[in-house]
Amino acid sequence: MSIKIEQAIIHAVRQGQDGQLECRLRPQPLNHSVALDDLVGELHRLYTAKAGKGYGHFGVPLNAEGEPDGEANEAFLNAMTRWHKGELGFVEFSAQAGELLGQELSKYDFATGGYLLLASYSHIATQYLFVALLAPKPSVSVSDEMEVLGTEHLDLSNMQLAARLDLTEWQADPTSKKYLSFVKGRAGRKVADFFLDFMGCVEGVDPKTQNRQLMKAVEDYVGQESLDKHEAQEAREALFDYCKSQHDAGSAIAMKDVADELADKGLESFYQFTSEGDYGLEETFPGDPSTLRQLKKFSGTGGGVSVSFDAAHLGERVVWDPIKDTLTIQGVPPNLLDQLQRRAGKA
Repeated sequence: MSIKIEQAIIHAVRQGQDGQLECRLRPQPLNHSVALDDLVGELHRLYTAKAGKGYGHFGVPLNAEGEPDGEANEAFLNAMTRWHKGELGFVEFSAQAGELLGQELSKYDFATGGYLLLASYSHIATQYLFVALLAPKPSVSVSDEMEVLGTEHLDLSNMQLAARLDLTEWQADPTSKKYLSFVKGRAGRKVADFFLDFMGCVEGVDPKTQNRQLMKAVEDYVGQESLDKHEAQEAREALFDYCKSQHDAGSAIAMKDVADELADKGLESFYQFTSEGDYGLEETFPGDPSTLRQLKKFSGTGGGVSVSFDAAHLGERVVWDPIKDTLTIQGVPPNLLDQLQRRAGKA
């Protein structure tokens, strides 16, 4: 993994004697070492692969109607901008960030602190600023003298409070709505609200909505082109393969690239079709694997029933009757058939 770490630092956010959270600052950056390379490299890998991330930008928070709700919190942005311009050292910038996070955490009863990591690094011609509050996890080790020692390590696999700023995109296009990504968590954005508030980040591009609209546009387009079932599925799979490769590489979906992929299948006017349609698609946006998976597979669970099948089987082995609200499956999978026969006493 070609990651070049420029600077990184860790500060401790702990409860003080008065019970309030305070940030204990490290006075100098972390020394470059194999351990630091491994840490930042693993965080980059885990974060890139993490599903369900949100995307946003620095700006004024909005209410449910999409109208301004309060004033922009620009303290983090101002400090970061000064650091990026060389007017503030990385240690000084990180210290200001630590103080801001401590102030924000103190507003919440559930806050327990952790280790604030800031890392400036580059990967494939893109410069990033990674910010995460990592939780410690108790562990046990054995010393050289065969003594059992209690210790703690950073729980990287359970990273819930993290954000990554694409400094390259932020500098090239300050009007972008997706240069700052963040972990949403299982409960949506609520868990990470305070973490985003301390950075002054507001949500921008919604990847799920963009991916659903892209799928709708493809379905409308293949319908307009009167493709047969095989040709339509080939177009869907070409889109899926492209989007998956982009996601795996940590890159965004680009509409012009999508159009090129479909042009290779003989569908040469997709870009014009989406530009003239009312799909609200950005020129580039993050891929959402769980949404795009529907291009190749149908699945659903409810009422004690789980069904999953390849999209290519729809209309052949699997027939849907929307009037009767039924699915008819031709050729029951062998392992399921065996279970049914055993229950019926025929095996």
